[in-house]
Amino acid sequence: MLFTIIFLLLLFLPSLTSSSETWIKAASWFSGGQFPVSDIDSTLFTHMAFGFAYINYRTHELYIQPADEPYMLTFTNIVQRKNPSIVTLLTILVQLPGDTNFSTFYSMATQPSHRTSFIKSSIQKARLYGFHGLDLCCVKPDTNTTKMENMGILFDDWRTAIDRESKNSTQSPLLLTLASHYLPSSYPMESIRRSFDWVHIVSYFYHLPTKENFTGAHSALYDPSSNVSTDYGIKEWISRGLPAKKIVLGLLYEGYAWTLLYPSANEIGSPATGPAVTHDGSMPYKDIKSNMGCDGEKVLYNFTYVTNYCFNGLVWIGYDDVEAIRTKVSYARENGLLENVTIPEVLVFGDSIVDQGNNNGLTDSLVKSNFPPYGKDFMGGIPTGRFCNGKTPPDRFKSQ
Repeated sequence: MLFTIIFLLLLFLPSLTSSSETWIKAASWFSGGQFPVSDIDSTLFTHMAFGFAYINYRTHELYIQPADEPYMLTFTNIVQRKNPSIVTLLTILVQLPGDTNFSTFYSMATQPSHRTSFIKSSIQKARLYGFHGLDLCCVKPDTNTTKMENMGILFDDWRTAIDRESKNSTQSPLLLTLASHYLPSSYPMESIRRSFDWVHIVSYFYHLPTKENFTGAHSALYDPSSNVSTDYGIKEWISRGLPAKKIVLGLLYEGYAWTLLYPSANEIGSPATGPAVTHDGSMPYKDIKSNMGCDGEKVLYNFTYVTNYCFNGLVWIGYDDVEAIRTKVSYARENGLLENVTIPEVLVFGDSIVDQGNNNGLTDSLVKSNFPPYGKDFMGGIPTGRFCNGKTPPDRFKSQ
């Protein structure tokens, strides 16, 4: 799979690097893929995550596979060549192959000494390899109350350690982000809200050809027949108390191919016999477009689920194309998730109450304001000739 395995749009988070508010666009690069880091057009993104680091099940410290270390050492430097302001994160994958119960993660989280080892090593590794933040992926909530309480303690301790390390080292605090299940369930919400800069809702993998015998919208924005949808999940997170400005909408640049049971039955929900094309049906966006011929009139759009799909004979592929992506971005706007987006320019027509300039350069003007008390609230208390003593109405409108 290529580096665009996961593409995230942070649609409603204030900028973490300046006082202004802006969109954040982040992508994830997987070291096991075939796409060289040097080929990434980092100018498209504000943040780039490296996958993956792991938790050592014996020491509970952060573990880096030897084969990945050379990539980690150069990752930030390479992506910053094209985009010097890009922010990089190190993604920690908490679930090892075969560990369906997240036993390594919970073994670490439930013991104070184990938590300390993990937290300390994660901060050290992030600094050592030049990352600007840490991304925890993708622990699922548990019905065990004790486990959830300890998870909350881990998150709080992690944030405290990051802030302390920043203060002691005079470096900017590391970012701390969480990739979570689409439903909040029993997650320790207060700890998540306090500790993480944002939460990436894993709004995909809802329906997979390895698990279901019918075609499905694996990243459905809506689902009229169930609660398995992004819309339902985001509303649940917000109702549980997570601010919209901390929610990231995940967009997966990957599709899934099913083998249809009947070629004539080719809608969402049609009978299928399992994966097609690959062993699990997963296909990068590039392959869907170039190798499978999903282009032009062959690409169909389902308004109900908000997803695209195409089919050829018995092969049916569901994925997000232009229509689905555009609609999901509009969804964020329409639901107030974009309340902090930057307004790049405000044009105002009016008289002196909205005047942004002054008359100092007009030699024949009889009215000037280049003397006290004008400017007493400006930096240095110096009159500038501006016809106000602070913000004008356009300034205040722009700040809202």
